[in-house]
Amino acid sequence: MTCAEILGRAAGASLLVVGDICLDRWCRYDPSLAEESRETGIPRIAVTGTEVTPGAGGTVAANLARLGAGRVSVLGVTGRDGHAGELRGALSVRGIESDLLVEADAVQTFTYTKLINLRTGAEDLPRVDFVNSRAPRRETEERVLDAFRQVVGSFDGVVVADQAETDRGGVVTPRLRDAIAREAAASPRRVFVADSRRRVRHFRGVVAAPNQAEAEAACVSEFGSVDYRRLRRMIGGPALVVSAGERGAWLVDTAGARLFEACAGVEPVDTCGAGDSLAAGFALALAAGAGTEDALRFGIIVAGVTVGKPGTGSASPGEVLSLAESAAGRE
Repeated sequence: MTCAEILGRAAGASLLVVGDICLDRWCRYDPSLAEESRETGIPRIAVTGTEVTPGAGGTVAANLARLGAGRVSVLGVTGRDGHAGELRGALSVRGIESDLLVEADAVQTFTYTKLINLRTGAEDLPRVDFVNSRAPRRETEERVLDAFRQVVGSFDGVVVADQAETDRGGVVTPRLRDAIAREAAASPRRVFVADSRRRVRHFRGVVAAPNQAEAEAACVSEFGSVDYRRLRRMIGGPALVVSAGERGAWLVDTAGARLFEACAGVEPVDTCGAGDSLAAGFALALAAGAGTEDALRFGIIVAGVTVGKPGTGSASPGEVLSLAESAAGRE
């Protein structure tokens, strides 16, 4: 299936992104205004402008929406704070449904605050992250599980975003992983793609989509050596996709393991969010009826578009078609 055919069918596809839905706050500061605080003597960081975008699983959702998916919804947990309001607003302007987000008193909205130097355009100061180090309360977890079970049947595909890097505190708990595995086993025609930074080896029955470092760490933890085929068999899904940066991505299935090359001629500007955009393109293509090989080619092209932009960008259908045509011309 070609990129044009996938994009032509995108409007008929509905996808749910479940897991860690984050807020990215891009704060531009002026170093010339960094005078010392009168109260503490500590130099201030003078933020002169802020932009907010969906992050983590929200980046996946933003890419799905920009590519033209007919329906995109997110299921996750936020606090009852101002960042939650900013996140809902950032989702809404992109046409992403946020009504499944669960608000909870005991958590804060997962937020990355990125400090960008106004003079250089570089992110050159430590990020300020709002993270949760404790597992969600049982009541909050039950609300997420209930919502997932009630709505999963109305979507063509599910993308799991297990982005939390703390040992506890993420939305994707063992019970949610079990619920996802049961749904995947009960609905083999529904698309299930999971991206997990630290726990990919614990998923079952899904297409796992880690990056190379995450996949290698999972293999070494389980087997003592790197073996992508064995990892796919253990997870049990129809395929394993391992993104390999500028090299492209590995597709591992019953036919073996083969590397699909990245798009030639793309000058990377910012690789942040490349894995999210690849997973979004891959999942959308599967939901549109593409096979795994065509879906991975499509995902690689989507990622090729986004790495050519600053920040966690998204790819429009026109940009995807343009890059696909350019890549075909180089073959």
